[in-house]
Amino acid sequence: MKFISWNVNGLRAVAGKGFSDIFVELDADFVCLQETKLQAGQIDMEFPGYTSYWNYAEKKGYSGTCIYSRHLPLSVTTGMGIPEHDAEGRVITLEMPDFYLVNVYTPNSQDGLRRLDYRMQWEDAFRTYLLSLKERKGVIVCGDMNVAHEEIDLKNPDTNHFNAGFSDEERAKMGELLSSGFTDSWRSMHPGEAKYSWWSYRMAARERNVGWRIDYFLVSDDIKDRIDSTDIHNEIFGSDHCPVELVLK
Repeated sequence: MKFISWNVNGLRAVAGKGFSDIFVELDADFVCLQETKLQAGQIDMEFPGYTSYWNYAEKKGYSGTCIYSRHLPLSVTTGMGIPEHDAEGRVITLEMPDFYLVNVYTPNSQDGLRRLDYRMQWEDAFRTYLLSLKERKGVIVCGDMNVAHEEIDLKNPDTNHFNAGFSDEERAKMGELLSSGFTDSWRSMHPGEAKYSWWSYRMAARERNVGWRIDYFLVSDDIKDRIDSTDIHNEIFGSDHCPVELVLK
């Protein structure tokens, strides 16, 4: 079973950059998108054999998540059931017979870490939400989690130590989540490899491969033995992020 996660940084924008062809070529069972930047009815983009599920931000042109699925879920949940965290369309969950699939676009702490306090509140709430699901069955979490967990996960760790996405606080929260019973699927399969999923649009960062790995597939430890392969498709363009992949046995 194949899963794809991709922060498209605007689905309407990437639609004009070959998204439909890329979608078909990836040939996944589930395609999870972040930062769709849409409201209901603003795009008609469906694919034969798939059903799409959406969570829109209240603010127009901002955030938003979507899952295309070949498989009919038992239930679909938008948000975490917490009003102060659910206005930005950041979480959508499909309940499948033997696992939950959670697609997330984690809030960015922003320049100067001015949203770090909110980010910490979000992290605690999201971890609690995942653990409540994990009590019932296996959990797969994917998306732009806006943190490079270890120094190997970005090109220039020394100069980014106090920047959003690589602060001590954000990295500690990722560590706390993993310690609560989740496995970073890419790192478990590629322990010493530096490969990135996001590059700034500035200073030709992608051409120079000055990137960060901030897009993840985490799996609850009870199903980590089902991990067959993982990939980071840095050959695919269209966004400042590239798709990441998980295949389960």
